[in-house]
Amino acid sequence: MKTPTTENEIDFEDNYPTAGHGKKPHQKIKPYIVLQYLLKYTDENHTATGKEIEYYLKEDCGIYAERRSIYRDIEEINNVAWMLENSTTIQKAEEVLAEDEEDNEKLVVYDKHKKGFYIRQRHFDLDDMRLMAECIYAAKFINQAQAKRLTDVICEFVSEPQAEQIRHDVFLTDRVKTTSKTVLNNISAINAAMSNKQEGENHTPEKISFQYLSYYLKDGKITMQERRKGALYTVSPYRLLINDGNYYLLAFDDRYKKIRTYRIDRMKSVMPTGEPRAGKEAFDTINMETYTTRVFSMFGGKDERITIRFVNSLLDSVIERFGTKEASYRVLDKTHFTVSTHIETSEKFFAWICSFGKRAKIISPPSVVEKFQSFLTDIQERYIPETKEDEK
Repeated sequence: MKTPTTENEIDFEDNYPTAGHGKKPHQKIKPYIVLQYLLKYTDENHTATGKEIEYYLKEDCGIYAERRSIYRDIEEINNVAWMLENSTTIQKAEEVLAEDEEDNEKLVVYDKHKKGFYIRQRHFDLDDMRLMAECIYAAKFINQAQAKRLTDVICEFVSEPQAEQIRHDVFLTDRVKTTSKTVLNNISAINAAMSNKQEGENHTPEKISFQYLSYYLKDGKITMQERRKGALYTVSPYRLLINDGNYYLLAFDDRYKKIRTYRIDRMKSVMPTGEPRAGKEAFDTINMETYTTRVFSMFGGKDERITIRFVNSLLDSVIERFGTKEASYRVLDKTHFTVSTHIETSEKFFAWICSFGKRAKIISPPSVVEKFQSFLTDIQERYIPETKEDEK
């Protein structure tokens, strides 16, 4: 942003011989340029004086402007903004803003202390935009290039100084992110397949097909390859959901005849099949409010109601995992409590229990206790030193 260094630096009479004589060019677009200038360079902490706007119009845009005309432009900008926001007439806007001595209704506000104008954000502030940018960078399913592009989109809604602050802050986020470039395209294709309307016409939700990728380690290098030797998966998509920073598709799998979950960033070549989706009955039995809690980051198992004992200091961690709606808590003694809830028991769940060591214990049912004991035994056996006989 160019700014004059002295009061005498602007001299339109010398540079524009027509200044003050006859019609000046480009005056009709001047209010629009003034608005865009204010949107880009000003906010509650950064203002622009009439002199700075005047200088910008001359030096950057080649447009002659008297300072009084800029003030009139700002007045008209406020009138039009209020009219559109309140769905009324320009006459009504003029009446309201003429009585707005505290500048509570104006889009462009004059700061008497800083002696400059700035755009007041009505629908969001810097913290809102920063939070959205941080969520983008925290999402593992969005790769680095996409995160930067989406952050640039967000920054268009704030001033340039605020945008620089957002970009600086969000790049401090350090997460393991996907390297896939097709996630957003996959989401778009899945949403289209699940939609009841497409391009204004009725649409029957349909199945999709795709290849599913997994990591493989070969010759010291990590690559992603198609599962099932590249064979297509065919599923009936029902819901997109986010868990632990990853995007998942909840779908009815035709092969296994059950609801399963798939990582969006591991799906390749997502295509609609044109075949109406199946599995509605299976999907309708799912309680979405507790689904991600039960399946533990999408590692499914048998759904069972279990009771676990924890030391009191773990109450926060347990509530964060199970919540309070579908789980019941009971004081066991002075140092312990129990929680009873439905869990899809799996090795992922057992590993979570192990993370607490002696501070947690599965109480019931006996069948789950036995499974957990087998899980621990299997791990323990892997660390028994091999004998010379075993080595043979």
